[in-house]
Amino acid sequence: METLELERPMPREESRAKRMKAATRDAHQEIDDRIMAAAPFASRENYARFVRLQYRVHHAVDPLFRSGALGALLPDLAGRRRLDLVEQDAADLGIALPDLPPAAEAPQDTAAALGWLYVVEGSNLGAAFLLKAAGALGFGEDFAARHLAGHPAGRGLHWRTFTAALDSVPLTDAEEDRAIAGAQAAFRMVGEQIAVEFA
Repeated sequence: METLELERPMPREESRAKRMKAATRDAHQEIDDRIMAAAPFASRENYARFVRLQYRVHHAVDPLFRSGALGALLPDLAGRRRLDLVEQDAADLGIALPDLPPAAEAPQDTAAALGWLYVVEGSNLGAAFLLKAAGALGFGEDFAARHLAGHPAGRGLHWRTFTAALDSVPLTDAEEDRAIAGAQAAFRMVGEQIAVEFA
């Protein structure tokens, strides 16, 4: 008797972080292109707008970094907050920050929140180039570009520590989908904030 060969499901990528990277590659590239098109390091004025953009983004995600439930899943999550550093950079520049209502964009769902955190932490990994560009304006880790500074242990190790914790969180298939959707939503949120500051 002829046996039917069942279609096998496609194997998952080896890590959740890599799956998120693959699922958001186009969205990530679009954000990078839009930020660079805005020439944030062409002048102090443009850089000030970039800092305000960073404030909008980090204000939106700050509740996630303060979450005890997420902190239990991702060690040192609270220590990864950068909102205070953005505020210090704005003070260094003498610029006013937008008066925003309490953050409401960040998801309440844990799986989706993991996707948002992946996006925000990933931005810090790639900030070495931005920090160097800010240096041409006279800004650095101690003045006006504090939020772009790497971790004392190194950006790579800091990122790997985060992704190891991210990958270890047990999620169902449905939650995996929500995590990826969360990462995609986070990139959309950043795009919306770019449109506000660099209209």
